[in-house]
Amino acid sequence: MWTEPHRARQVRQERKVKRYPSDLSDQEWQAIEPLLPSPARTGRRRITDLREVLNAIRYLVRSGCEWRMLPVHFPPWQTVYWWFRRFVKRLLFKVIHDVALMLDRQNQNRQEHPSAAVIDSQTVKAPGRAARGYDANKKIKGRKRHVAVDSDGRLLMVSLTPADMADSTGAEWVLVALKKRWPWVKHLFADAAYDRRRLLDEATMLGFVVEVVRKLANQHAFIPLSRRWVVERSFGWMMQWRRLVRDYEGRIDVSSEMIYVAMGSLLLKRLFENE
Repeated sequence: MWTEPHRARQVRQERKVKRYPSDLSDQEWQAIEPLLPSPARTGRRRITDLREVLNAIRYLVRSGCEWRMLPVHFPPWQTVYWWFRRFVKRLLFKVIHDVALMLDRQNQNRQEHPSAAVIDSQTVKAPGRAARGYDANKKIKGRKRHVAVDSDGRLLMVSLTPADMADSTGAEWVLVALKKRWPWVKHLFADAAYDRRRLLDEATMLGFVVEVVRKLANQHAFIPLSRRWVVERSFGWMMQWRRLVRDYEGRIDVSSEMIYVAMGSLLLKRLFENE
């Protein structure tokens, strides 16, 4: 007779071998499970496995597939999307990312809270999206990601705007949000695009010290510059997740959450890869 213990044993045997590289490991699941919403005390009992929901979300971001093209091993895509929207409202992916960030800094013998950050932007194509613009510098029509990372490249803050917005203008929201979320950050590194009086004045009012790292004299080829190359590496980490190669999301908040899913997954993998 097929009973619940038999079912649980079968599930454990199936999870001994990962079906997809993006699946949660047992250590990652044990760390995330306490942050998930608990079952309701009244009403119908929950039958959806939240671990499989998270596996489906990570698979979608890693592979870049559509919601309706999720493999049959996962719950129905409508169920996965419903839980994704609920997780977004609970700020789950941001919480997972930020907790993993502080734990990873501890493992690297660093203070949990960063004191310095690097700001930069990246323009990506956004086919068929309403909130987009044309970046004349990169010659790309899409959206611009304004980010702040710590001195090792971990994501601290991200803001999405149409691509025609100037880097210094988009960075103003990043500075305000950075002050609220990471109040210990005091020193900022940036390139020459952020050397604007309005931005520097606002940074001073918020208590930041902005250091502009300029290119070398007669520089024509790519040369890694101190304090600036780490943010370019962070963009490279994002590009490993196919859903982030372009901005396919209709909603700005959904697009930013996809970034937190990817970067949080990288930090979790780094935390438990040696266990």
